[in-house]
Amino acid sequence: MSNTLLKVGLIGAAIAALCCFTPILVILLGIVGLSALVGMLDYVLLPALIIFAGIVVFALLRRRPS
Repeated sequence: MSNTLLKVGLIGAAIAALCCFTPILVILLGIVGLSALVGMLDYVLLPALIIFAGIVVFALLRRRPS
């Protein structure tokens, strides 16, 4: 279970970080005509990044032998 949790956390954090720090999502939203949503991205992406980083930390703590 912790391996799956770790993979989900790492993939989610990587995707959220990629969308936060590069204009990939802004360009894609502009192409499909949803550029009005660009202002709301910070309200979604930063909490998602924090949540996925928390999942990674939780999975690593569960893997550590006691």
